[in-house]
Amino acid sequence: MLQALDAGEVRRWAAACVQALEAHRELIDRINVYPVADNDTGSNLLHTMRSALEHLPLPAAGGSAGEMVTALAKGALVGARGNSGVIASQLLRGLAEALAEAETVSGTGLHAALVRGAELARAAVADPVPGTMLSVLDAAAAAAGDSGAADLAEVVRAAAGAAADALERTPSQLAVLAEAGVVDAGGRGVVVLLDALVAVVSEQPAALAATVAALAEPDNPLVVPREAGSEQYSYEVMYLLDAGTRAASVLRDRLSGLGDCASVAGDGTGLWTVHVHCNDIGAAIEAGVESGRPHRIRVARFADAAAQEPARFAGDRAVVVPVRSAELAELLTGEGVAVARVSGGERSIYELLEVITGTRAAHVTVLPEDLGLIEVADEAAIRAVAAGQDVVVVPCSAPVQVLAAVAVHDPRRRAGDDVVRMAEAAAATRWGEVVVAAEDAITWVGPCSAGDMLGFADGEVVLIEPGPATLDALDLVARGIAGRMLSLGGELLTALLGVGAPDELAGELEDYLRREHPAVELVVYRGGQAAVLVLGVE
Repeated sequence: MLQALDAGEVRRWAAACVQALEAHRELIDRINVYPVADNDTGSNLLHTMRSALEHLPLPAAGGSAGEMVTALAKGALVGARGNSGVIASQLLRGLAEALAEAETVSGTGLHAALVRGAELARAAVADPVPGTMLSVLDAAAAAAGDSGAADLAEVVRAAAGAAADALERTPSQLAVLAEAGVVDAGGRGVVVLLDALVAVVSEQPAALAATVAALAEPDNPLVVPREAGSEQYSYEVMYLLDAGTRAASVLRDRLSGLGDCASVAGDGTGLWTVHVHCNDIGAAIEAGVESGRPHRIRVARFADAAAQEPARFAGDRAVVVPVRSAELAELLTGEGVAVARVSGGERSIYELLEVITGTRAAHVTVLPEDLGLIEVADEAAIRAVAAGQDVVVVPCSAPVQVLAAVAVHDPRRRAGDDVVRMAEAAAATRWGEVVVAAEDAITWVGPCSAGDMLGFADGEVVLIEPGPATLDALDLVARGIAGRMLSLGGELLTALLGVGAPDELAGELEDYLRREHPAVELVVYRGGQAAVLVLGVE
């Protein structure tokens, strides 16, 4: 369990929110009957959170958790869609205000942030009504404090649990929900956002959880999908407004007289997002002109059929592997996966992102070659998710784990089930490597000198053989690592020969297995990695 959220964890939560909303969007849209049954609450929340995610700076820019939340809040406000998007932007603004100076987010800090977010969300709505996402937010904030805990995981779980309970109570608070036999759509969105936070704090693969655990509820025959918005008002008007606090308050009152679902929400620095359902479009815009400077004006007519988005995905699924060496790239290409040759540094993010988007697949699984590429994969995934793809990163510590995951990939499975199988195969593959020390150092098993051979098992040095790296010396270390790994069992040993590894090393390893482990199958490839030898046991 995480004890605090740092900047990286905030980024992961934002990406998990987008992926979870993508998974649940259709259901949330389908149960959207209040304030108008325009079937877009899930889509609006998704668009708003995508905008928030797109405003995050690159990891290389550094930053604290508070700065990350502030960037999310700004992006959500600028890209807010619908009443639900405006409220979500104010939740993030509250988090940003409470956490602005925080390097990390503790349980106590999160409680204060949720309270402030709920306050700002309620203040943004001209006519708050019980049984909506405001009620769900209030319950989450109250439970975070009532838990009496400073532990981050306990606070998050208390908030998410209370939100789920409050959601179930919404039909008893709002007659239109009870008549339709559904819970509040916006409230459902709040629960999705908090559940994503629970997954991140619990150090579970939040994106994978979103893919596998999509909400499964039967269709309700009482809910009739329609695009007819309000019975009384025909148009939705939204725009951004540069204005002072007093002017924004006056505008909210004026818009309430023009229509319903009026909200004016700000970022605390003079930028506001304005939303109203009305019949007099001109009056709604004129009110904004008299209050300040409106821009990015958007008008939608409820009676218009929703425009069909052109198909942006050519396929259902793809597997992408970022690699450093040409040899491993060639090997994996032969297995039918997309390979991204990365050059290192920040540029690697965009090299990988180009391959992910270039697959034109709706669901992409990324298998980073080693630990050093996981952060690159995470950041590329965040950017692809913000653009609408469903991307899951399966952490791999070594290329042999990638090969194990690719071996069990089956595009005929459901996407979530296939990702689970690949993740399980990678995690179950024990790995070791033989490297030549570049400099003098202290290891867990004693000091080593430059030129010595180091044997690693699952990332830890377990053997040291004095240099130089002759065939006999390399064979000695390779046999030592292989024997240590196979002592725990295994049926298949995969060996990847690295740069400078003599071809004869494979033959020596085969002779060793024939004598000591005759039941174990050996597979050898040229991997081209910096390590002399990488071993994997399955």
